[in-house]
Amino acid sequence: GCHARPGYANAFPRYLIPKLAGQHADYLKAAWKGFSDGSRKHASMRGSADSLSEQDRSDIAAYLSQLKTEDKNDKITGVPSAGKKLVESCAACHGETGNSENVMFPRLAGQTESYLVHVLTEYKSGARTNAMMNGVVAELSDEAILNISAFYASQPKGLSTVDQ
Repeated sequence: GCHARPGYANAFPRYLIPKLAGQHADYLKAAWKGFSDGSRKHASMRGSADSLSEQDRSDIAAYLSQLKTEDKNDKITGVPSAGKKLVESCAACHGETGNSENVMFPRLAGQTESYLVHVLTEYKSGARTNAMMNGVVAELSDEAILNISAFYASQPKGLSTVDQ
């Protein structure tokens, strides 16, 4: 539905719905668990998560992880080259280009800029909580958040190192 529709925005069209194709299955299952137990907040996702059995979650996560993302030109308003200079602390978990090899960290490469800005802004404000992420983004300016998001949005999925 929502996550497979190109360019689809949520009910509050501040940002595009996140792309789930090619995401780590274990990360997706952990996200559903978070929506279900309330540690992640999103009313419609909580309803969706609560309606799925553990087997359903595993099956859907496996399916989504095998999908290829569409290579399309999502709107990028930040400066990817400026963002590249700022992602050193992100690379340990998310990989140099946002293609994390650790299945518990989301792949950021190719995600929409607007969604990444939304998530980083929520971590900065404390609306979304994760001790590591809240600490990393606490001192970032809005411009830095935009440029980091632009960098990851501009990266193709599947590359583990930055192209030189």
